[in-house]
Amino acid sequence: MNRTSIVNLLSSILITGLALHSFPNSADETLANEPAVYSVSQEEQAYTRAIEAIESSGGAYAPELSEPLLSLALTLQSQGRHTQAIALFRRGIHLTRVNEGLYCAQQVPLLQGEIVSHLAIQDYAMVDERQDYLYRVQTRSIEAGDALTDALMQQAQWQYAAYQLGLGPDGYIRLLNMSELYGQALRNVFATEDVEETSATLLPPLQGMLETQYLIAGYAWQESDRAFDEDERPNESLRQFSAYRTQSYRQGNNIIEAIARIERNVAQTQVMLGDWRLWNGRTKSAWQAYQKAEAELAGEDDAQVQLQKIFGQPIALPDIAGLTPLPPAVDPKEDEIVLEFTVDAKGKVQDLERIDDNDDHDKQAKQLMNRLRKTTFRPRFADGQPQETEKMVKAFDVQ
Repeated sequence: MNRTSIVNLLSSILITGLALHSFPNSADETLANEPAVYSVSQEEQAYTRAIEAIESSGGAYAPELSEPLLSLALTLQSQGRHTQAIALFRRGIHLTRVNEGLYCAQQVPLLQGEIVSHLAIQDYAMVDERQDYLYRVQTRSIEAGDALTDALMQQAQWQYAAYQLGLGPDGYIRLLNMSELYGQALRNVFATEDVEETSATLLPPLQGMLETQYLIAGYAWQESDRAFDEDERPNESLRQFSAYRTQSYRQGNNIIEAIARIERNVAQTQVMLGDWRLWNGRTKSAWQAYQKAEAELAGEDDAQVQLQKIFGQPIALPDIAGLTPLPPAVDPKEDEIVLEFTVDAKGKVQDLERIDDNDDHDKQAKQLMNRLRKTTFRPRFADGQPQETEKMVKAFDVQ
């Protein structure tokens, strides 16, 4: 996932949260006598007048100010005036802290709005700081229920984005955080709803937990990942991560079994198990799972369509949206980088070559080829057996 994708993902999540939020007394009531249709400049003027009117009657710290401050900040944000919007979001946050308490829920839409603007100007370090504060506010102010589950899920997604962006010195800590947050979300669902283990409400945190297990199992140790701190004390976070990694394969199997009890799709479960086993180097048991999936699909009305979709060509693993190791392929006619390679019967890349005539982007092409060499594929299957697929051609845009 590139930086643009991360920004778009996080922004869409936060903006959705803002759209769903409503105040008990919105700024629109202050503007009830204004014309029904505004241009952007008219909106800005109207909210500014509302702020001035409230300040005149109630002072600079009037509780009612947070509502038009949020509305004006969102208006400026929509115009791309993020620095000004951030200042207003911050003022609103300060006001709500003064009037409602340090961890009041009224801060949440203001914090979310501020984070969207920091994302837009690519101030990722500040996004990380404000996400941390948002998490503390949410866990102290939101009662157990759907809203808390959504908050925990969003925080887990930010940890993944921060991991992809390389924020902070220790990537494995982000993965520990993801694991804990998705676990909290799952426990929150169980604690607040009368759910069975087959309830669909358990799926989102379970899927997040599986994605995290893929990242933990595939984590590449960094030079900075030291077993002892500078003062020679044991690195407890690294010790904890190592323990998580040791248990990752078993945990992944358990999570897939939990998902299977909900979805009740035998073929899909076997494909998930096969992918997880192959990713972890358990080739023989992976083939057994894929063969069970083939046998299950053979009895379906659209058997050939499903078999072709799942086993008709090599699939890069993990086959999970957001975790796919390669950028999307494009039409070779629109290419900048075109690669030809073979995926052998074990799912490994062989005979990789660059075959386009473009002399540019050599650095990006080498990076992409290195990623491709490290990628494990679910190989093509036929008659229950993995097959080698020669001379695959894939074109990629330069990111």
